[in-house]
Amino acid sequence: MDRSDVIILGGGLVGLAFAAALDSAGLRSIIVDPADPDSRLTGAFDGRTSAVSSSSKRMFDAVGISEHFPEPGCPIRVIRVADGLEPGGLAFDPQDDDEPLGWMHENRHLRMALLARARAGEKIDLRFGRRPVKTVRDAHRVRVTLDDGSETEAPLLVAAEGRKSPTREAAGIKLASWRYDHAAIVSTLRHEKPHDNIAYEIFYPAGPFALLPMTDDDGGHRSAIVWSVKKKDAPGFLKLSDEDFAAEAQAAMGGFLGQVSMLAPRTSYPLGFHHAARITDDRLALIGDAAHAIHPIAGQGVNLGYRDAAALAQVLVEGARLGMDLGDAQLLERYQRWRSLDTLMVAMATDGLTRIYGIPGKTASKVRRFGMQLIDRVGPIKQRLMDEARGTSGDLPLLLRGLPI
Repeated sequence: MDRSDVIILGGGLVGLAFAAALDSAGLRSIIVDPADPDSRLTGAFDGRTSAVSSSSKRMFDAVGISEHFPEPGCPIRVIRVADGLEPGGLAFDPQDDDEPLGWMHENRHLRMALLARARAGEKIDLRFGRRPVKTVRDAHRVRVTLDDGSETEAPLLVAAEGRKSPTREAAGIKLASWRYDHAAIVSTLRHEKPHDNIAYEIFYPAGPFALLPMTDDDGGHRSAIVWSVKKKDAPGFLKLSDEDFAAEAQAAMGGFLGQVSMLAPRTSYPLGFHHAARITDDRLALIGDAAHAIHPIAGQGVNLGYRDAAALAQVLVEGARLGMDLGDAQLLERYQRWRSLDTLMVAMATDGLTRIYGIPGKTASKVRRFGMQLIDRVGPIKQRLMDEARGTSGDLPLLLRGLPI
């Protein structure tokens, strides 16, 4: 029987970050995941990227993840928001603040850093290529039997298995969920003019077009795109030649970065929303997409997961210092209270933005542009929105402030 402080089901971006947070504070974890992580690190760049908010980057620095990045990523210094290509947009520019709003990373580099940190962790036991076949949660402990016959035991089980979490389903935790009539097309472009570390969010009635700055390479300037299109139109966009798709993207951008060409394959995925009715159960906590999934309109999806990881790690570490059982209902209730309001507010805000900017017509566009101009002039509102983008609003866990637990 292998014993640990926490058993984590799921070794993805959030599960590995959570294990690193625990390890940095001296708590032991066992990570169980059926995938071969090294298979995701090989091969050419597939075009998939992630925006890591400045608060998530602080956590990465504090727990030793950042030092494993093969390259530092591209800072996002300014975010520009526009209603189509009409004038009267909104710019989030911290100006004198040295901390970027976020950092763009290739997903393979993000996985590489998280996996390297996990493998370096003295108190992290990695069980990749293994599946749980039996899980028992009782009044005293959690016991998980794996498909190789080994048994693991801990006071707490953490589900970081993603949107279709079987552990959440087995616990009978209900979801509020719906599908959007959109699909996201993801890729990376090369462009003629420099992006100047500016991220763009251009809203069209058919869906938002996000352009996110990437580090330059030997061939020149790069940006990632996340283009939300009507679900029925997605197959047509994927069938276009690289040249024709680049021309469509260049038109959607208004040509402000000059000539555009494709750098990576295009991938597409359906867009949906879900929010768990609760994120805890007996000796169980949910983090990341197992707890919530939102529209990528604000680039906050994975960062919400890192906020879960930071909050739960702090609750557990402080409980351990008091000599508490890490599966104690009081600790889990504290985590539930801490994260529920934040995740719900972000989820509903992104859903609201998606619906407001999806209203067609000139009148709706004028109202939106008036609203953006108003926000641009009202300092406190603009600062609050900038804090949301950075992930620095609300009651921040210590790790998201860059402090050790």
